[in-house]
Amino acid sequence: MPRPVRVGHIGLSFHDAAAEQVELVLRSHGHDVERTSAPHSLMFEALGRSEVDVLVAAWLPWSHGQYFAPLADKVRMLSVLYEPYPIWGVPDYVPAEIASIPDLLSPLALDRMDRRIQGMAPGAGISEMSPRAVREYGLDGAGYHFENGTEDDCIGRFVDAVGDQQWVVMPFWHPQALHARFRIRRLQDPKVILGATDNATLLVLRDSEQLIGEAALADLAQLYIGNEMLVRLDEAVRKRSSSPYTDFSA
Repeated sequence: MPRPVRVGHIGLSFHDAAAEQVELVLRSHGHDVERTSAPHSLMFEALGRSEVDVLVAAWLPWSHGQYFAPLADKVRMLSVLYEPYPIWGVPDYVPAEIASIPDLLSPLALDRMDRRIQGMAPGAGISEMSPRAVREYGLDGAGYHFENGTEDDCIGRFVDAVGDQQWVVMPFWHPQALHARFRIRRLQDPKVILGATDNATLLVLRDSEQLIGEAALADLAQLYIGNEMLVRLDEAVRKRSSSPYTDFSA
């Protein structure tokens, strides 16, 4: 009897939501599925060691390119599930005059804006690029600083700030469930330091293609979720978790 298909995903809720859809396709073809999660670099390393058969999903070419490059010959880029992109955002009650990252140095911003830019764990593209943005836009000279944390640290900081009507910068991304509950205005990034739109690419280990089978691979190659749907799927995943914002009324 064939072994289960091992589906790996990065340990964040929206990657979990996308992996659920991949799992449904595999189960529709009679496969048992074992699903595991890990931080960004560790999950790509697991794929490189052939410890997972499918990875959901590599954000290419920007955010995860450095993790993908060493194992590009071992995998098949099967489909694009959605089109993510990183942002620095502010709550929509922050005046529209603060429209770009350089505007964080304006007198208006310096008078009110919290200088802590609370991020998530190292390894995520937004976590790697945000400290560079702080330096290259000269924000550090005004006291702005980026701090790593967990996904819930990042989200919780934003939710708390909105509750108190504080001005805060959120290093974040689309798609994610928080966008279904809050209006987060994207700050323009004229130097394109944060990167641009990626393709969330489903990767399949070439050595595992026979196990998965042509019919299942063909269906997975047609799988497209899209940003808007993934926001809703991610919100469903977050409602099953101990999220710091599931009971917040926006």
